[in-house]
Amino acid sequence: MTKGKVYFVGAGPGDVGLITVKGQKAIEKADVILYDRLLNPKLLEAAAFDCELIYCGKTPYTTGISQGEINELLVSKALAGHRVVRLKGGDPAVFGRVGEEAESLKDEGIPFEVIPGVTSSIAASMYAGVPVTHRDYGRSFAMVTGHDQTKKDIDWNGLVSIDTVAFYMGVANLPSIRENLINHGKPGNTPALVIQWGTYGRQESVEGTLDDIVERVSGRSLGNPAITLVGDIISLRGKLQWFERKPLYGQRFLVARTGTAKSALAEALYELGGEVIEFPKWNAAKVKIEESQLLAFLSYDRILFTSPESVHGFLDSLTEQAIDFRRISSKLYVLSRKSKKALQQRGLTAELKSGMPEAGTLLVVGDRNRDLRDPAHGDGDYIQSIAKFVDERFLEIFPRMLDGKAVGTVLFSNRHSVDMLMQYGNKVADVDVEALLKQASIGVIGESTGNRLQDYGFTSDMMPKEPSVEQLVDLIVNRNVC
Repeated sequence: MTKGKVYFVGAGPGDVGLITVKGQKAIEKADVILYDRLLNPKLLEAAAFDCELIYCGKTPYTTGISQGEINELLVSKALAGHRVVRLKGGDPAVFGRVGEEAESLKDEGIPFEVIPGVTSSIAASMYAGVPVTHRDYGRSFAMVTGHDQTKKDIDWNGLVSIDTVAFYMGVANLPSIRENLINHGKPGNTPALVIQWGTYGRQESVEGTLDDIVERVSGRSLGNPAITLVGDIISLRGKLQWFERKPLYGQRFLVARTGTAKSALAEALYELGGEVIEFPKWNAAKVKIEESQLLAFLSYDRILFTSPESVHGFLDSLTEQAIDFRRISSKLYVLSRKSKKALQQRGLTAELKSGMPEAGTLLVVGDRNRDLRDPAHGDGDYIQSIAKFVDERFLEIFPRMLDGKAVGTVLFSNRHSVDMLMQYGNKVADVDVEALLKQASIGVIGESTGNRLQDYGFTSDMMPKEPSVEQLVDLIVNRNVC
């Protein structure tokens, strides 16, 4: 059997937008992905449906899977002919053990490639408003592991001469770091900054000096993962803060998903600085439709599409059978603006169902089995143009998405999204969806969505006057404005 290849990919520190183009392509093409705790699980959504996802996470207080076991997995999966991605938080070459893992591959003659990522100290610092170098404040920069207790081989004399020093994962050892820096000549009034979960919406920063940073961090109960920055350059933070000034910074959202298309709601919240978890994750598969059936469907007076996926499934089938879109004489209708946009992207126009007349033959094109169709869509004939299903790999990943700061707001865009979160959320081990909803604010788009939520015993806190993503986002942004 031909040997596979291993790609060591830096995932960046948390913000999914910081993955490199080359790293993203490696994820998309992988047969197997071994991933760490300190990366955003949302990056895994780019993986193919048949890609094997293997969690290799460790915390500072648990051993988890051993390094030797990780090395063995990389070797065995590559020897089986697979394209393997070792997905690491930050940059794989900065305290990422890429050297050890690559050596195990080299010993077996397995080819590998390293795709660098954005390292945490540089990204987290800048997201907190601090560049790690500056002509007036810092011409030198050092990165140091802060995992272990003080080691004799750390050159503290050398470190105190560096303008800016970043300690990785050093919160537990912060008292020792402070003591050694001061004892070796660093002034106690040197600015210090600890950044937890840097570049995530849950990022939290504590600023002080070497003299008081330990007490300040303890008072805020910060822990790892965190970067500790020491240097006069931190004085620029007041001028250069940008991420922590976004309107939704510090807020965490759960958006209930109902399809494979990108969520405009999730993207809007993310752009405003919020951290957004989307669940459940969906995939889609083609449904075979014969040419004779398709031609018969084109004779209906009205065609109603229930989702963007149903639009693409139907039109893709026409393309595969070489049927010209111009043969569609039916009036086209949709349930949502997303579906309307999907048709526009294919050169067709449609109206919302609210404007659909009662007269004329009706074909409903959906993405569910016939026995699961919604009666509210109408009494017409029904065809499933695509099979949409939940990616159950993410049922195991979902609890790790919820790790850390509690979700403050849960959002539902339609009735189906309520059902899906309740159904699949309750399948996840160690996640109590009802308890999560009781502790969070709840937002809905439209009265029918609010009514469905009430069927489960919950009441929405936010509902825009007009059922649109834009108005719901405006409500969220302005809810704390006096």
